Amino acid sequence: MVDPGELKQRIEAGIPGARADVSGDGHHFEAVVEATAFDGLSRIARHKLVYDVFGAELGDRIHALSIKTKIPETEETR
Repeated sequence: MVDPGELKQRIEAGIPGARADVSGDGHHFEAVVEATAFDGLSRIARHKLVYDVFGAELGDRIHALSIKTKIPETEETR
């Protein structure tokens, strides 16, 4: 069984400057990921960055992963 904390750590290590909040039951997970690396990317490209952290584990060890991505607020975007 996979721990949500492991997924959080791996996302944050795999995407520079990312902050992740991950919940789940050991097989199905939801992740909210905030990163400046997402700036200028399409939703599909953002999700691909997160999926690339896990590679072949998705659909196997990690049965399902639902993702929401955000760009951190800055003084200019407030």
